[in-house]
Amino acid sequence: MKIKINLDNMINPHFDYVLYSNALNKVLKGGRGSTKSSVISLRIVLDFLQDSNANALILRKVANTLELSVYEQIKWAIYQLHVDSQFKFTKSPYRILHKPTGTAFYFSGLDDPAKLKSMLVAKGYVQWLWFEELAEFDSWEEVDTVRASFTRKVLPPGKHVITYYSYNPPKNPYDWINKWIAERSGLDGWYIDHSTYQDVTLPNILSNDYLNEIETVKNNDLNYYKWMYLGEAIGLGNNVYNMNLFKQIKELFTDDPIKFLYYSADVGHQTSADAVGCFALTSKGKVILIDTYYYSPAGQTNKKPPSELSKDFYEFIKKSSVINGRTYQIRNRTIDSAEGGVRNQYFYDYGQRWHPVAKKKNVDMVDFVQILLAQGRFYYLDTENNKIFIDQHQRYRWDEKTLQSADPAVIKEDDHMPDMFKYFVIDNAKDLRWKQR
Repeated sequence: MKIKINLDNMINPHFDYVLYSNALNKVLKGGRGSTKSSVISLRIVLDFLQDSNANALILRKVANTLELSVYEQIKWAIYQLHVDSQFKFTKSPYRILHKPTGTAFYFSGLDDPAKLKSMLVAKGYVQWLWFEELAEFDSWEEVDTVRASFTRKVLPPGKHVITYYSYNPPKNPYDWINKWIAERSGLDGWYIDHSTYQDVTLPNILSNDYLNEIETVKNNDLNYYKWMYLGEAIGLGNNVYNMNLFKQIKELFTDDPIKFLYYSADVGHQTSADAVGCFALTSKGKVILIDTYYYSPAGQTNKKPPSELSKDFYEFIKKSSVINGRTYQIRNRTIDSAEGGVRNQYFYDYGQRWHPVAKKKNVDMVDFVQILLAQGRFYYLDTENNKIFIDQHQRYRWDEKTLQSADPAVIKEDDHMPDMFKYFVIDNAKDLRWKQR
Protein backbone atom coordinates (compact mmCIF):
# COMPACT_ATOMS: atom_id res chain seq x y z
CA MET A 1 0.00 0.00 0.00
CA LYS A 2 1.40 3.35 -1.03
CA ILE A 3 1.35 6.11 1.56
CA LYS A 4 0.91 9.63 0.29
CA ILE A 5 3.38 12.07 1.82
CA ASN A 6 2.58 15.78 1.90
CA LEU A 7 5.88 17.57 2.37
CA ASP A 8 4.13 20.91 2.58
CA ASN A 9 2.84 19.79 5.98
CA MET A 10 6.32 18.77 7.14
CA ILE A 11 8.73 21.47 6.00
CA ASN A 12 8.00 24.99 7.09
CA PRO A 13 7.72 27.46 4.16
CA HIS A 14 10.38 29.67 5.75
CA PHE A 15 13.05 27.18 4.68
CA ASP A 16 12.09 26.94 1.00
CA TYR A 17 14.68 29.49 -0.12
CA VAL A 18 17.65 27.89 1.58
CA LEU A 19 16.69 24.29 0.76
CA TYR A 20 16.09 24.90 -2.91
CA SER A 21 18.96 27.29 -3.52
CA ASN A 22 21.93 26.19 -5.62
CA ALA A 23 24.40 27.06 -2.87
CA LEU A 24 26.74 24.24 -1.91
CA ASN A 25 27.11 25.54 1.64
CA LYS A 26 23.89 26.07 3.55
CA VAL A 27 23.96 27.55 7.04
CA LEU A 28 20.82 27.27 9.17
CA LYS A 29 21.20 29.15 12.41
CA GLY A 30 18.82 30.72 14.88
CA GLY A 31 16.85 30.16 18.04
CA ARG A 32 15.72 26.91 19.53
CA GLY A 33 12.43 25.48 18.36
CA SER A 34 12.77 26.74 14.79
CA THR A 35 12.74 23.13 13.42
CA LYS A 36 15.95 23.73 11.43
CA SER A 37 17.44 20.32 12.33
CA SER A 38 14.23 18.54 11.40
CA VAL A 39 14.15 20.33 8.06
CA ILE A 40 17.75 19.43 7.24
CA SER A 41 17.21 15.77 8.09
CA LEU A 42 14.11 15.56 5.89
CA ARG A 43 15.87 17.26 2.99
CA ILE A 44 18.93 14.99 3.18
CA VAL A 45 16.83 11.82 3.35
CA LEU A 46 14.68 12.92 0.41
CA ASP A 47 17.73 13.68 -1.72
CA PHE A 48 19.46 10.48 -0.59
CA LEU A 49 16.59 8.38 -1.92
CA GLN A 50 17.05 9.93 -5.37
CA ASP A 51 20.65 8.75 -5.88
CA SER A 52 21.63 5.09 -5.58
CA ASN A 53 25.35 5.91 -5.27
CA ALA A 54 25.29 8.81 -2.83
CA ASN A 55 26.10 8.70 0.88
CA ALA A 56 25.71 11.20 3.71
CA LEU A 57 28.10 11.96 6.57
CA ILE A 58 26.65 13.65 9.66
CA LEU A 59 29.00 15.04 12.30
CA ARG A 60 28.99 16.34 15.85
CA LYS A 61 31.97 17.62 17.79
CA VAL A 62 31.93 14.72 20.27
CA ALA A 63 31.07 11.13 19.29
CA ASN A 64 29.11 10.31 22.45
CA THR A 65 26.46 12.89 21.51
CA LEU A 66 25.56 11.18 18.22
CA GLU A 67 22.94 8.67 19.31
CA LEU A 68 20.43 11.00 20.92
CA SER A 69 20.87 13.79 18.40
CA VAL A 70 21.69 13.37 14.72
CA TYR A 71 21.34 9.58 14.60
CA GLU A 72 17.82 9.76 16.02
CA GLN A 73 17.10 12.84 13.90
CA ILE A 74 17.81 10.98 10.65
CA LYS A 75 15.81 7.99 11.92
CA TRP A 76 12.94 10.35 12.66
CA ALA A 77 13.02 11.72 9.10
CA ILE A 78 13.08 8.22 7.64
CA TYR A 79 10.05 7.21 9.68
CA GLN A 80 8.24 10.44 8.82
CA LEU A 81 8.68 9.58 5.15
CA HIS A 82 7.49 5.99 5.77
CA VAL A 83 10.56 4.41 4.17
CA ASP A 84 11.96 2.71 7.29
CA SER A 85 11.55 -0.76 5.75
CA GLN A 86 14.30 0.17 3.27
CA PHE A 87 16.90 0.73 5.98
CA LYS A 88 18.95 -1.21 8.49
CA PHE A 89 19.83 0.71 11.68
CA THR A 90 23.03 -0.13 13.56
CA LYS A 91 24.74 1.47 16.54
CA SER A 92 28.16 -0.15 16.54
CA PRO A 93 29.17 1.77 14.57
CA TYR A 94 26.37 4.31 14.17
CA ARG A 95 25.19 3.76 10.63
CA ILE A 96 21.93 3.64 8.69
CA LEU A 97 22.28 1.35 5.67
CA HIS A 98 20.01 1.58 2.65
CA LYS A 99 19.33 -2.09 1.93
CA PRO A 100 18.41 -1.81 -1.79
CA THR A 101 21.56 0.14 -2.77
CA GLY A 102 24.23 -0.44 -0.08
CA THR A 103 24.70 3.30 0.43
CA ALA A 104 24.41 4.71 3.93
CA PHE A 105 24.15 7.53 6.40
CA TYR A 106 27.44 7.63 8.30
CA PHE A 107 27.81 9.33 11.69
CA SER A 108 30.98 10.52 13.34
CA GLY A 109 32.33 12.70 16.09
CA LEU A 110 35.23 15.01 15.39
CA ASP A 111 37.23 13.75 18.37
CA ASP A 112 39.98 12.81 15.92
CA PRO A 113 39.70 14.77 12.64
CA ALA A 114 42.67 12.91 11.12
CA LYS A 115 40.68 9.66 10.97
CA LEU A 116 37.99 11.27 8.83
CA LYS A 117 40.51 12.57 6.32
CA SER A 118 41.10 9.01 5.14
CA MET A 119 37.51 7.80 5.44
CA LEU A 120 36.23 5.50 2.70
CA VAL A 121 32.64 4.51 1.93
CA ALA A 122 31.73 1.03 0.74
CA LYS A 123 29.85 2.21 -2.31
CA GLY A 124 29.68 5.45 -4.25
CA TYR A 125 30.63 8.83 -2.83
CA VAL A 126 29.74 11.22 -0.03
CA GLN A 127 27.43 13.88 -1.40
CA TRP A 128 26.04 15.43 1.79
CA LEU A 129 27.83 16.65 4.87
CA TRP A 130 26.00 17.95 7.91
CA PHE A 131 27.80 19.65 10.79
CA GLU A 132 25.20 19.78 13.57
CA GLU A 133 25.68 22.13 16.57
CA LEU A 134 28.47 23.89 14.71
CA ALA A 135 29.12 26.21 17.66
CA GLU A 136 30.45 23.22 19.62
CA PHE A 137 33.46 22.95 17.34
CA ASP A 138 36.66 24.72 18.34
CA SER A 139 37.26 26.66 15.13
CA TRP A 140 36.40 26.89 11.45
CA GLU A 141 39.78 25.36 10.66
CA GLU A 142 38.77 22.22 12.55
CA VAL A 143 35.57 21.94 10.51
CA ASP A 144 37.15 22.87 7.19
CA THR A 145 39.83 20.20 7.54
CA VAL A 146 37.13 17.55 7.36
CA ARG A 147 34.96 19.35 4.82
CA ALA A 148 37.85 19.77 2.38
CA SER A 149 38.62 16.05 2.54
CA PHE A 150 35.31 15.40 0.77
CA THR A 151 34.76 18.50 -1.37
CA ARG A 152 38.09 18.00 -3.13
CA LYS A 153 37.07 14.59 -4.45
CA VAL A 154 35.79 14.35 -8.02
CA LEU A 155 32.15 13.31 -8.22
CA PRO A 156 30.25 12.16 -11.32
CA PRO A 157 29.21 14.90 -13.77
CA GLY A 158 26.51 17.13 -12.35
CA LYS A 159 27.10 15.96 -8.77
CA HIS A 160 28.40 18.20 -5.99
CA VAL A 161 29.06 17.88 -2.29
CA ILE A 162 26.43 19.87 -0.41
CA THR A 163 27.30 20.86 3.15
CA TYR A 164 24.76 21.83 5.80
CA TYR A 165 25.70 23.67 8.99
CA SER A 166 23.24 24.16 11.84
CA TYR A 167 23.67 25.83 15.21
CA ASN A 168 22.30 28.17 17.84
CA PRO A 169 24.47 31.31 18.02
CA PRO A 170 26.45 31.67 21.28
CA LYS A 171 25.72 34.62 23.57
CA ASN A 172 29.24 35.94 23.21
CA PRO A 173 29.53 38.14 20.09
CA TYR A 174 33.28 37.45 20.11
CA ASP A 175 32.88 33.70 19.82
CA TRP A 176 34.64 32.40 16.70
CA ILE A 177 31.42 31.34 15.02
CA ASN A 178 29.80 34.76 15.31
CA LYS A 179 32.81 36.31 13.60
CA TRP A 180 32.92 33.49 11.04
CA ILE A 181 29.30 33.88 9.96
CA ALA A 182 29.81 37.58 9.33
CA GLU A 183 32.71 36.72 7.01
CA ARG A 184 30.59 34.17 5.10
CA SER A 185 27.70 36.54 4.48
CA GLY A 186 27.46 37.39 0.78
CA LEU A 187 30.08 34.89 -0.41
CA ASP A 188 29.33 32.97 -3.59
CA GLY A 189 28.21 29.44 -2.91
CA TRP A 190 26.92 30.22 0.59
CA TYR A 191 23.34 30.66 1.77
CA ILE A 192 22.80 31.80 5.34
CA ASP A 193 19.40 31.50 6.98
CA HIS A 194 18.27 32.65 10.41
CA SER A 195 15.08 31.20 11.89
CA THR A 196 13.19 31.23 15.17
CA TYR A 197 10.16 29.48 16.60
CA GLN A 198 8.14 32.47 15.37
CA ASP A 199 8.80 31.31 11.79
CA VAL A 200 7.01 28.01 12.42
CA THR A 201 3.67 28.59 10.71
CA LEU A 202 2.59 24.98 10.17
CA PRO A 203 0.06 23.60 12.68
CA ASN A 204 0.84 20.77 15.10
CA ILE A 205 4.61 21.30 15.01
CA LEU A 206 5.24 23.09 18.32
CA SER A 207 3.09 22.05 21.27
CA ASN A 208 1.21 24.53 23.41
CA ASP A 209 3.25 23.33 26.39
CA TYR A 210 6.45 24.29 24.58
CA LEU A 211 5.08 27.68 23.54
CA ASN A 212 3.94 28.31 27.11
CA GLU A 213 7.42 27.40 28.32
CA ILE A 214 8.89 29.97 25.94
CA GLU A 215 6.53 32.63 27.30
CA THR A 216 7.61 31.74 30.83
CA VAL A 217 11.26 32.27 29.95
CA LYS A 218 10.39 35.51 28.13
CA ASN A 219 8.58 36.87 31.19
CA ASN A 220 11.30 35.76 33.62
CA ASP A 221 14.42 36.78 31.72
CA LEU A 222 13.99 38.77 28.50
CA ASN A 223 17.68 38.76 27.57
CA TYR A 224 17.92 35.03 27.98
CA TYR A 225 14.79 34.61 25.87
CA LYS A 226 16.37 36.71 23.10
CA TRP A 227 19.39 34.43 23.07
CA MET A 228 17.70 31.09 23.62
CA TYR A 229 14.69 31.46 21.32
CA LEU A 230 15.53 34.34 18.99
CA GLY A 231 19.15 33.35 18.47
CA GLU A 232 20.60 36.78 19.29
CA ALA A 233 24.18 37.21 20.50
CA ILE A 234 23.16 39.18 23.57
CA GLY A 235 26.62 39.41 25.12
CA LEU A 236 27.65 38.13 28.52
CA GLY A 237 27.39 41.28 30.60
CA ASN A 238 29.24 41.27 33.90
CA ASN A 239 27.10 39.27 36.32
CA VAL A 240 26.84 35.62 35.36
CA TYR A 241 23.31 35.13 36.69
CA ASN A 242 20.16 37.18 37.07
CA MET A 243 19.74 37.03 40.84
CA ASN A 244 16.04 37.90 40.61
CA LEU A 245 15.55 34.31 39.44
CA PHE A 246 16.85 32.88 42.73
CA LYS A 247 13.53 32.79 44.61
CA GLN A 248 13.57 32.85 48.41
CA ILE A 249 11.02 30.85 50.37
CA LYS A 250 10.47 30.60 54.12
CA GLU A 251 9.08 27.06 54.07
CA LEU A 252 8.44 24.17 51.70
CA PHE A 253 5.38 24.07 49.45
CA THR A 254 2.43 22.29 51.02
CA ASP A 255 0.83 21.57 47.63
CA ASP A 256 3.97 20.31 45.90
CA PRO A 257 5.69 17.47 47.78
CA ILE A 258 9.35 16.52 47.46
CA LYS A 259 10.08 13.54 45.22
CA PHE A 260 13.84 13.12 45.61
CA LEU A 261 16.90 14.69 47.19
CA TYR A 262 20.21 15.31 45.42
CA TYR A 263 23.63 16.23 46.75
CA SER A 264 26.42 18.00 44.92
CA ALA A 265 29.97 18.77 46.05
CA ASP A 266 32.83 20.97 44.91
CA VAL A 267 35.90 19.79 46.79
CA GLY A 268 39.18 21.64 47.15
CA HIS A 269 40.59 20.39 50.44
CA GLN A 270 44.00 21.73 51.47
CA THR A 271 43.99 24.46 48.81
CA SER A 272 40.46 25.91 48.68
CA ALA A 273 37.00 25.58 50.19
CA ASP A 274 34.61 22.65 50.12
CA ALA A 275 30.94 23.16 49.27
CA VAL A 276 28.07 20.67 49.41
CA GLY A 277 24.46 21.39 48.54
CA CYS A 278 21.27 19.48 49.31
CA PHE A 279 18.66 20.00 46.59
CA ALA A 280 15.07 18.79 46.38
CA LEU A 281 13.05 18.06 43.25
CA THR A 282 9.29 18.40 43.74
CA SER A 283 6.42 16.64 42.01
CA LYS A 284 5.68 19.75 39.93
CA GLY A 285 9.29 20.18 38.85
CA LYS A 286 10.45 22.84 41.27
CA VAL A 287 14.08 22.69 42.39
CA ILE A 288 14.75 23.80 45.96
CA LEU A 289 18.04 24.35 47.76
CA ILE A 290 17.38 22.77 51.16
CA ASP A 291 20.72 23.17 52.93
CA THR A 292 24.43 23.80 52.38
CA TYR A 293 27.69 22.75 53.93
CA TYR A 294 30.72 25.00 53.57
CA TYR A 295 34.25 24.64 54.91
CA SER A 296 37.16 26.93 54.10
CA PRO A 297 40.75 26.05 55.10
CA ALA A 298 41.86 29.66 54.61
CA GLY A 299 43.91 30.90 57.55
CA GLN A 300 43.84 27.55 59.33
CA THR A 301 47.09 25.87 60.35
CA ASN A 302 45.67 22.36 60.48
CA LYS A 303 43.47 21.79 57.46
CA LYS A 304 40.91 19.00 57.35
CA PRO A 305 42.14 15.85 55.59
CA PRO A 306 39.83 13.70 53.40
CA SER A 307 38.98 11.49 56.37
CA GLU A 308 37.47 14.41 58.28
CA LEU A 309 35.71 15.84 55.23
CA SER A 310 34.23 12.43 54.52
CA LYS A 311 32.77 12.38 58.02
CA ASP A 312 31.49 15.96 57.66
CA PHE A 313 29.78 15.13 54.37
CA TYR A 314 28.16 12.05 55.84
CA GLU A 315 26.83 13.90 58.88
CA PHE A 316 25.55 16.74 56.67
CA ILE A 317 23.69 14.29 54.43
CA LYS A 318 22.32 12.33 57.38
CA LYS A 319 20.93 15.50 58.93
CA SER A 320 19.64 17.29 55.82
CA SER A 321 17.94 14.23 54.31
CA VAL A 322 15.44 14.26 57.18
CA ILE A 323 12.89 17.01 56.58
CA ASN A 324 9.96 17.57 58.93
CA GLY A 325 10.54 14.16 60.44
CA ARG A 326 10.61 12.29 57.12
CA THR A 327 13.70 10.73 55.54
CA TYR A 328 13.72 11.29 51.77
CA GLN A 329 15.24 9.11 49.09
CA ILE A 330 18.60 10.32 47.77
CA ARG A 331 18.59 10.11 43.99
CA ASN A 332 22.20 11.05 43.26
CA ARG A 333 25.41 12.34 44.81
CA THR A 334 27.48 14.42 42.39
CA ILE A 335 31.10 15.46 42.88
CA ASP A 336 33.81 17.32 40.98
CA SER A 337 35.38 14.77 38.62
CA ALA A 338 38.86 16.13 39.38
CA GLU A 339 38.49 15.17 43.05
CA GLY A 340 39.48 11.65 44.01
CA GLY A 341 40.63 11.81 47.62
CA VAL A 342 37.35 12.57 49.37
CA ARG A 343 35.34 10.46 46.90
CA ASN A 344 37.47 7.38 47.57
CA GLN A 345 37.55 8.06 51.32
CA TYR A 346 33.76 8.32 51.44
CA PHE A 347 33.33 5.00 49.66
CA TYR A 348 35.88 3.41 52.00
CA ASP A 349 34.08 4.80 55.08
CA TYR A 350 30.44 4.34 54.10
CA GLY A 351 30.30 2.14 50.99
CA GLN A 352 28.47 4.83 49.04
CA ARG A 353 29.65 6.28 45.73
CA TRP A 354 29.66 9.89 44.59
CA HIS A 355 29.16 10.26 40.86
CA PRO A 356 31.97 12.25 39.16
CA VAL A 357 30.37 14.89 36.97
CA ALA A 358 31.11 15.03 33.24
CA LYS A 359 32.31 18.62 33.05
CA LYS A 360 31.83 20.87 30.05
CA LYS A 361 33.24 24.25 29.05
CA ASN A 362 32.32 26.74 31.75
CA VAL A 363 30.07 28.80 29.45
CA ASP A 364 28.15 25.63 28.63
CA MET A 365 27.79 24.65 32.29
CA VAL A 366 26.53 28.16 33.05
CA ASP A 367 23.97 27.71 30.27
CA PHE A 368 22.54 24.65 32.01
CA VAL A 369 21.92 26.69 35.15
CA GLN A 370 20.58 29.71 33.27
CA ILE A 371 17.83 27.79 31.50
CA LEU A 372 16.69 26.26 34.80
CA LEU A 373 16.57 29.74 36.31
CA ALA A 374 14.81 31.24 33.30
CA GLN A 375 12.09 28.61 33.58
CA GLY A 376 11.31 30.08 37.02
CA ARG A 377 11.73 26.77 38.84
CA PHE A 378 14.55 27.44 41.31
CA TYR A 379 13.96 28.27 44.98
CA TYR A 380 16.05 28.32 48.15
CA LEU A 381 15.10 28.12 51.79
CA ASP A 382 15.86 31.28 53.72
CA THR A 383 18.28 29.81 56.26
CA GLU A 384 21.59 30.88 57.76
CA ASN A 385 23.44 28.03 56.00
CA ASN A 386 22.11 29.04 52.58
CA LYS A 387 23.25 32.66 52.81
CA ILE A 388 26.72 31.80 51.48
CA PHE A 389 25.14 30.12 48.44
CA ILE A 390 23.34 33.35 47.54
CA ASP A 391 26.30 35.55 48.47
CA GLN A 392 28.73 33.71 46.20
CA HIS A 393 26.28 33.73 43.32
CA GLN A 394 25.75 37.47 43.73
CA ARG A 395 29.51 37.98 43.45
CA TYR A 396 29.96 35.50 40.60
CA ARG A 397 31.31 37.56 37.69
CA TRP A 398 32.72 37.13 34.25
CA ASP A 399 36.32 38.25 33.97
CA GLU A 400 36.01 41.43 31.91
CA LYS A 401 39.51 40.89 30.49
CA THR A 402 38.26 37.75 28.74
CA LEU A 403 34.86 38.95 27.48
CA GLN A 404 36.21 39.73 24.04
CA SER A 405 37.59 36.22 23.62
CA ALA A 406 35.95 33.09 22.26
CA ASP A 407 36.33 31.35 25.63
CA PRO A 408 35.45 33.82 28.40
CA ALA A 409 36.35 32.97 31.98
CA VAL A 410 34.82 33.70 35.35
CA ILE A 411 36.71 35.30 38.21
CA LYS A 412 37.98 32.36 40.24
CA GLU A 413 37.34 33.74 43.70
CA ASP A 414 34.74 32.38 46.10
CA ASP A 415 33.19 30.35 43.30
CA HIS A 416 32.71 27.05 45.13
CA MET A 417 28.94 27.36 45.55
CA PRO A 418 28.43 28.30 41.87
CA ASP A 419 30.59 25.36 40.79
CA MET A 420 28.69 22.99 43.06
CA PHE A 421 25.39 24.25 41.64
CA LYS A 422 26.55 23.78 38.04
CA TYR A 423 27.66 20.22 38.76
CA PHE A 424 24.25 19.42 40.25
CA VAL A 425 22.32 20.75 37.26
CA ILE A 426 24.37 19.17 34.48
CA ASP A 427 24.67 15.79 36.22
CA ASN A 428 20.92 15.57 36.80
CA ALA A 429 19.66 17.34 33.68
CA LYS A 430 17.27 14.56 32.67
CA ASP A 431 15.63 14.42 36.09
CA LEU A 432 15.33 18.19 36.17
CA ARG A 433 13.63 18.21 32.76
CA TRP A 434 16.35 20.59 31.61
CA LYS A 435 15.65 21.37 27.94
CA GLN A 436 17.95 22.91 25.37
CA ARG A 437 16.19 22.80 22.05
